Amino acid sequence: MARFLRPNIRSFVTSQLRMSSDQVGELGKGAGKGGGGGGSIREAGGSMGKKQAAEEEMYFKRKEQEQLAALKQHHQTKLTTTRKKIERLQREIDRHKGKIRKLKHDD
Repeated sequence: MARFLRPNIRSFVTSQLRMSSDQVGELGKGAGKGGGGGGSIREAGGSMGKKQAAEEEMYFKRKEQEQLAALKQHHQTKLTTTRKKIERLQREIDRHKGKIRKLKHDD
């Protein structure tokens, strides 16, 4: 579903999904509900916890951008390959049409 949304809407939706996870309050403000808080630094809260939370967000954002770039490259390669295949098949069709014309002309 997210691939059909515009990039700014997609980033808003993904950030909302991340924020609606099982954490309560701001990221880096200490342990959330449900058990693990992501390590001793995150559990302690404070500026170190906020910094780690920000670094994690940047990491995942970078990873998402890399994945989108790889997907775009994959689609471009597939598109180019398909266009070349269409051109090759069109030449083959034209060659066969020429053979049929030649056979009709010989009769």
